[in-house]
Amino acid sequence: MEEPLCCCEYVDRRGRRNHLAACCCDCEELDDGCDRWLTCKSLPPGALQSIADTIADRLRVPWFSGAVKINVSLVPPLVLLPVFLHVAALHFLLGLIVLTSLPVVVLWYYYLTHRRKERTLFFLSLGLFSLGYMYYVFLREVVPRGRVEYSQVVTLTCGLILMLAALSRAKKDPGYLPIPAGDEKLSHQGSPNESIRGSSSGLHGISGAASSRAVNGEAKGYCRMSAEQPAGVKKDWCTKCQLVRPARAGHCRLCGRCVRRLDHHCVWINSCVGEQNHQAFILALSFFMLTSVYGITLTLHTICRGRTPFLALFYCPGAYSDYSSALSFTCVWYCAIVTAGMGYILLIQLLNISYNVTEREARLALRDNTGHRLLGGLVIDTGQYNRGLLCNWGHFLSLGSSPPQRSAEDIV
Repeated sequence: MEEPLCCCEYVDRRGRRNHLAACCCDCEELDDGCDRWLTCKSLPPGALQSIADTIADRLRVPWFSGAVKINVSLVPPLVLLPVFLHVAALHFLLGLIVLTSLPVVVLWYYYLTHRRKERTLFFLSLGLFSLGYMYYVFLREVVPRGRVEYSQVVTLTCGLILMLAALSRAKKDPGYLPIPAGDEKLSHQGSPNESIRGSSSGLHGISGAASSRAVNGEAKGYCRMSAEQPAGVKKDWCTKCQLVRPARAGHCRLCGRCVRRLDHHCVWINSCVGEQNHQAFILALSFFMLTSVYGITLTLHTICRGRTPFLALFYCPGAYSDYSSALSFTCVWYCAIVTAGMGYILLIQLLNISYNVTEREARLALRDNTGHRLLGGLVIDTGQYNRGLLCNWGHFLSLGSSPPQRSAEDIV
């Protein structure tokens, strides 16, 4: 019987037992890379990736049942965000440079990971740590000035807790379709298009008896398709999950799963937004907006007395009179930038809900040139599920209210 691991031992990516004390030893890839760099030789293909994988595998912390691996993408926000904000507080020009470059760097990293189809905890770590650090600066630099009442601190804290509770719910199952058993799915790999798309027995439809649940053209679960199904609603076969997707479901290439009523994959929660968690996602965004705007207002009232919050955001003469005020003002601008970005996301989401269209459907409609741009291009109306403002919101508020009626194994 193999001896259990101690708190500082672990099994590396090559299956060998290792110790944290030897994390800097036996790194052939790094040694070879340094030798080539010193001799001005180019690295062989894949060398940088191998070095990165080795470093990521050895970045661990002691734990009871063995050293636990730390996701590398968690570390940069924890280190760089406080450093950048403190540097930005030193001078107005430094603040302008840092606060301008931060969104650019975040967008660059987003497009980099999106192009590589990689999941990362960087954005979730950045979001959560930003919340925690802004709250810490508020308690340490703003509250001691005596201009914020106890009830206001309690209100801000409650808003933060409610937002985190909604975020926790949004992180749960977005509505993954169950993957069918191997023996059953293999029997339908041959001709999914002929046997599924044109099948009159169908798979996820709208019947007259279910009109209360499918008022917008979508029924929940895996119901049989009736003859009354709208012509625009189609079922399709997912070649990766090997199952039939209900109407409005989609495959997420980052999660590797099909999701009911897939809206989009949100990097800020590192999960998909689908039928089961869309309401919690909207709730988390709403609580964030209210809490952030309230915190910004309290801070500006404290360090820029006698000015309205909007005017103080652009003109606050005493903001850089001392380092505490400068740090608070810098954090306010950081929060304002993030809040503006999240506000845009929330606006698009609310408009999509009002027209009963998902982000995925909007992208597909633009690609196929089947949608109509409305409100200056802010929303794409496909016209397929839109049944009016009240019916659309009623449908959204009823999402996830009843479980699927039939499993995917019964279909395939």
